[in-house]
Amino acid sequence: MNMSIKSVILWPRNRMLPPRRVDFLPGVVNVISGGSRTGKSAIIPIIDYCLGADKCTIPVTTIRDATEWFGILIKTDQGEKLFARREPGAQRSTNDMFVLEADEVVLPDRIKDKNATAESLKTQLDDLAGLTSLDFDIEASGSGFKGRPSFRDTVAFCFQPQSIVANPNTLFYKSESYEHREKLRIIFPYVLGAVTPALLAKQHELSDIRQALRRKLQELANIRDVSQKFVAQMKSDLNRAMEFGFISQVEIEVADQTTGLQLLRKVVRENQNQLKMATTGSTIGSSADELVELRETEAQTSSKLAQLRQRFLEMTELRRNAGEYRTALHLQRDRLGIAEWLRKKSDLDRDCPVCGNHMSQQEEQLEELLKSLESIENAATQFEVVPASFDREYQRVRRELDLVTESLSGTQLRLRELRDLSENQRKRQYTELSASRFVGRLEANLRVLESVGQDSELQNEIDKLQKMVSELEREVDSRAIRERLTRALANVSSIAARYLPQLDAERPYDAVDMSINDLTVKVRSVDREDYLWEIGSGSNWLSYHLAMTLALQLFFIAMGDSAVPSLLIYDQPSQVYFPQRVTLKDDQPDEPEFTDEDVVAVRKVFAALQNATIESKKALQVIVLDHAAEDVWGSVPGVHLVEEWRSGEKLVPMNWLV
Repeated sequence: MNMSIKSVILWPRNRMLPPRRVDFLPGVVNVISGGSRTGKSAIIPIIDYCLGADKCTIPVTTIRDATEWFGILIKTDQGEKLFARREPGAQRSTNDMFVLEADEVVLPDRIKDKNATAESLKTQLDDLAGLTSLDFDIEASGSGFKGRPSFRDTVAFCFQPQSIVANPNTLFYKSESYEHREKLRIIFPYVLGAVTPALLAKQHELSDIRQALRRKLQELANIRDVSQKFVAQMKSDLNRAMEFGFISQVEIEVADQTTGLQLLRKVVRENQNQLKMATTGSTIGSSADELVELRETEAQTSSKLAQLRQRFLEMTELRRNAGEYRTALHLQRDRLGIAEWLRKKSDLDRDCPVCGNHMSQQEEQLEELLKSLESIENAATQFEVVPASFDREYQRVRRELDLVTESLSGTQLRLRELRDLSENQRKRQYTELSASRFVGRLEANLRVLESVGQDSELQNEIDKLQKMVSELEREVDSRAIRERLTRALANVSSIAARYLPQLDAERPYDAVDMSINDLTVKVRSVDREDYLWEIGSGSNWLSYHLAMTLALQLFFIAMGDSAVPSLLIYDQPSQVYFPQRVTLKDDQPDEPEFTDEDVVAVRKVFAALQNATIESKKALQVIVLDHAAEDVWGSVPGVHLVEEWRSGEKLVPMNWLV
């Protein structure tokens, strides 16, 4: 993937200040030289963060406190692209991104707000790299490490931070974590071209066809099992057919397996249509329709009868209660009749008819009794007769009740008659249905039996799928993939072998191999193989790191369509040679050129890097972040000094910290 870093940009929190821009050249070795704590080791985390890293590893305090947005300007075959990402504050990262694209991007002085997300950026980078959308989980095992390759996976081949560049145990960026290490092992054949997107698609297709073939084979096995059971019970089926009158006893006695099958086919052929018609005529006749209709009428009539009965009972209860009430009123009136008698007696002589005393003092009580008697007599007179409208409604309900009861009895009588009349019909129907089911089952089993033949549709489908599997297996032959992978690794090893003699390695002419399983380098001598961690000395570790990462990049570039960015960034490659005291001192600007063997070794590093950019025909961009000053590597032709961060010059300008 043709991609180079054109600039790293920092936008300050103080919006009165201009952004900080560090520019790089494509196709050469770019060097930022400087002392400790100047921000050199922040360059890789800044670039990684702006390329969609899951978390921000940019050093806290000075750099992050002073910066609001981090950005990189990259150059690709599709033009220039600015990827800027907001400083995450107290979070691990932020999803806020700002993206600009143009033939030549004009950097903004300020970024007001986001216009993209980290997730959308990852998708854009995947498309830019031309990565396949298929995953490596061919057998659908659900393994999280076998997901589709992403641009984020490829940066493992681009970054060599200070903790890795001379590490005996870790060769690639972030491969010290189990998750990244497993994913890197899986994608290695893909990035080396041993597994192409087209081949990956065929692997998925082969897996799908194999699954379909297994289902079809299981279906055929089930059919064969059914057919074998059918043949085993053929004698029983022949006897059953004889019971229904389809064949004769004589035909069964002379039948072998072949003629028995012919007889059963004859039963199906001659009886299936006739039985269907008979069954239809007996089950869907007018009597069945009438039976259903009568049952509905019975339910409706029963409901209406229940309502009428309830109303009639309520009205009868009302008539009875009215009579009892009227009788009670007459009884009270008769009991109070003595008051009238006393009045009449008092009008004659004013003396009590019983004791003979004078009654003037009891006149008031007598008047109250007379008023009560009058009230009861008036009530009895008003309730003497039930209204005629009530009697008419009572008689109407009674007549309707009789009519509905009679209608229900008629409906139930007709239902009994239909059930009696259809008893024989139901018996005949049961026999016809049993025969129909027998013939239907026989027909289905014969069809299954015929499908087992070599010319059957299912067998043809299986033959077709088996042919497709054979063709795809030849195309995705695992041995061919291993051979392509072996050739690719051999090519990488040969390139690394050319660069080792240019570096400070103790065994520059021993063969070197890339071990995918262990993600490290193996050095082969005549009688043994040694892993990188088994070889001592920081200079050896650095040399093998450089040789292998350069070899891989040159191999990717030679592929022409690799998804790996043509970019290598090394942080402090000279650390194995130079202690911090060897950097230029502020009071010694004219420090003389070093002549010891360590200086020679560091110059070999820069010379090998420059030779790689030349071999790549300027397609490879190398960025080196190092303590070593220009007088150490300045004599190497073609190496470009980007900036020197000494005497107060740093990644973050001093006026940002005021």
